[in-house]
Amino acid sequence: MDAPDLEALPESARRVARLLIELGHDRPVVMLPQTGKTSAEAAAGLGCEVAQIAKSIIFRRLKDNAPVLVVASGINRVDEAKVAARVGELGKADARFVRDTSGYAIGGVCPIGHVVKPVMLLDEDLFRYDSLWAAAGHPNAVFNLTPAQLARMTGAEAADVALRA
Repeated sequence: MDAPDLEALPESARRVARLLIELGHDRPVVMLPQTGKTSAEAAAGLGCEVAQIAKSIIFRRLKDNAPVLVVASGINRVDEAKVAARVGELGKADARFVRDTSGYAIGGVCPIGHVVKPVMLLDEDLFRYDSLWAAAGHPNAVFNLTPAQLARMTGAEAADVALRA
């Protein structure tokens, strides 16, 4: 997949691309021909496993309204009780809260570059893969990285956040 010219990217994806350049990341933002709003859609467009999609899910911590960002493997559902046990009681984050605190719309939430620094956890299952794809600020924009790069960029700790059957 070819990387688009920086100026050809939508503004939110361009912001992420610039941030990645500042961080010294060696891989470009890639525009999917169709939406990547769901992990399955993104994986289909990229030709990777759904588990390799690093999906960003934002919750609202009730005690202080802080954003809580969980970056989870695309095949996992997040166990809110596990997350709450680590960070405090959670509430739902509506679309406005997500946009106001992250700077991104739902479906394009990037794990970096948030307006308000979130409390953050990384799904430990992401570390099973050599390569991940994360949203780059727009439903059609993604970027490739390793789990180690994700941990370095975010400073987040890995945790068991997956709902297990």
